[in-house]
Amino acid sequence: MKTITLESVKAEQFLSAEVIKALQPKVEAANVALEEGTCPGNDFLGWLHLPSSITPEHLADLKATAAELRKNCDTIVVAGIGGSYLGARAVIEALGNSFEWLANDGSNPVILFAGNNIGEDYLAELCAYLKGRKFGVINISKSGTTTETALAFRLLKKQCEEQRGIEMARRVIVAVTDAKRGAARTTADKEGYKSFVIPDNVGGRFSVLTPVGLLPIACAGFDIEALVQGAADMEKATAPEVPFDENIAARYAALRNALYEAGKKIEILANFQPKLHSMNEWWKQLYGESEGKDGKGIFPAAVDLTTDLHSMGQWIQDGERTIFETVISVEQPRHKVLFPHDDENLDGLNFLEGRRVDEVNKMAELGTQLAHVDGGVPCLRLVMPELSEYYLGQLIYFFERACGISGNTLGVNPFNQPGVEAYKKNMFALLGKPGYEAESEAIKSRL
Repeated sequence: MKTITLESVKAEQFLSAEVIKALQPKVEAANVALEEGTCPGNDFLGWLHLPSSITPEHLADLKATAAELRKNCDTIVVAGIGGSYLGARAVIEALGNSFEWLANDGSNPVILFAGNNIGEDYLAELCAYLKGRKFGVINISKSGTTTETALAFRLLKKQCEEQRGIEMARRVIVAVTDAKRGAARTTADKEGYKSFVIPDNVGGRFSVLTPVGLLPIACAGFDIEALVQGAADMEKATAPEVPFDENIAARYAALRNALYEAGKKIEILANFQPKLHSMNEWWKQLYGESEGKDGKGIFPAAVDLTTDLHSMGQWIQDGERTIFETVISVEQPRHKVLFPHDDENLDGLNFLEGRRVDEVNKMAELGTQLAHVDGGVPCLRLVMPELSEYYLGQLIYFFERACGISGNTLGVNPFNQPGVEAYKKNMFALLGKPGYEAESEAIKSRL
């Protein structure tokens, strides 16, 4: 099988060979620290060898549960926020039909996502859409008390029980949560829901290859065995014993840290395949939450191209030169569309007649890369042979491993997120949650 590759010549021309060579020992040491568990946050390294440790029995259990949900549901709502839904959504949208949810043919359930915002209109419209539908719920929460997800699950549980009856609701509601504690675990045990465990040593943003991601992906009808195999192969390809020049995770970590030290504070992840939009969103959380701390960190941004060339393109081309770009390029699309002939040729595009639309897209990608480099933007390029479960598994693990290496190289703990709690304390105080009286008084004095 092929593997995804990293092309960096358009970035390295902005950096001296000595800079990369100087960083190499530090990056390699960071990868060894991951492997040996000597890095900060080493109690959250359960993702590191997860792909190679997943058993056939575990996958069979996930697939059997997905089959039960698929048999009894025309719609499945995945309730979760952040790492509890972004990875699953990234894979499902990358592999699915772009318009299937608009006119589902019944071969697969509609997969919806909730619990990732506090939008009243969104929740009202979701509940209205689900009326009369045979829907089930996958509730993903380690604690069961995350406000966005807990609120959505309350509504969904009540509606499912009212529409489908208590007994059927117990068959089509599945919990993915902590093994022993938390509100979601208590509810699952009390109601008798089928449940899967989120490992204690795997943080949310690294959890795609746990039941958090694998169960929704299986429910959508995709091959989770191939996804895991791709990740397992990338696990081997990025291990510390793989030489630096052949280790794409180590090279990516080195390049982005070198560019950061050279004043490139923003990384833009770009794709020329609209199916990868949610992959961008998952990547933004992975790198933003892992590296943005202690006053450090590359800011992760993302664009969908060529679409955003007509909005963000001007800023990328001519704006402040504090950015670099990483492009995900897919070699082979699944479908073939040829450019048609038009007798009048009013748009002047008959010169493209008979050529594949993907050829036009690839030349747009190459032309964009050349223009951005000429405009002072270093460009990295990740090449995927195709959008498939196997190569998406490779891509996910590559980004995870590179993130751990990069964070260690930067000198931060890539596996905690101390800044995430700040808004919650203020929100609970403003809402008058018991136990937040002192914070409430402090906030009132500032308003």
